[in-house]
Amino acid sequence: MLLDKLKEYSVVLASKSPRRQELLRGMGVGFVVCPSDAQENILPQWQPDEVVRHLASQKADDVYDRLVTVSEKPLLVIGGDTIVVADGHVLGKPHNPDEAVRMLRLLSGRMHRVYSGLCVRTASKNLVDHDVAEVTFAPLTDDDISYYVERYHPLDKAGAYGVQEWIGYRGISRLEGSFYNVMGLPTHLLWDMLELVCAAPHPRCDV
Repeated sequence: MLLDKLKEYSVVLASKSPRRQELLRGMGVGFVVCPSDAQENILPQWQPDEVVRHLASQKADDVYDRLVTVSEKPLLVIGGDTIVVADGHVLGKPHNPDEAVRMLRLLSGRMHRVYSGLCVRTASKNLVDHDVAEVTFAPLTDDDISYYVERYHPLDKAGAYGVQEWIGYRGISRLEGSFYNVMGLPTHLLWDMLELVCAAPHPRCDV
């Protein structure tokens, strides 16, 4: 089984996101956290899928390069990145509450897409992929938005919202795709990528 094979690796999540940690833990994967220090450099002409794939790779490569010489087991690093795209606008994490309010007003009453990129890096494999979900918000009042921003402080979330929080219960009227992708980690896709990595022998231990 995959979970048994993963025990032969030092699995590292290159993210400080509590949601990604929660989801990876829920998958049954044993891991440690080492956030990436990589600069998130992107080009304006890139499409959303290119952005998340590139940033996920940047994060995984940064952590892999820092840890590969000190890891006691073969190293496996997971990098991830998530963005929200609405009306052609890429929404990352808001810098302050006012920006969070503006983002939620933009999302109110319309559909947007959530892109999550993944990179799984080992000595012999470097897999990169992404997933997309479509999320529709019902119209939100200014009171709804103010309540959520003041109570939940969503400054660490792309698009200024967490699908698993109050705003999701209140406002999301339709979701096409993976719920966990919207949380920031497309678990079904990650599982498939880990299966591919563990299907091949690694340099220090045949799987």
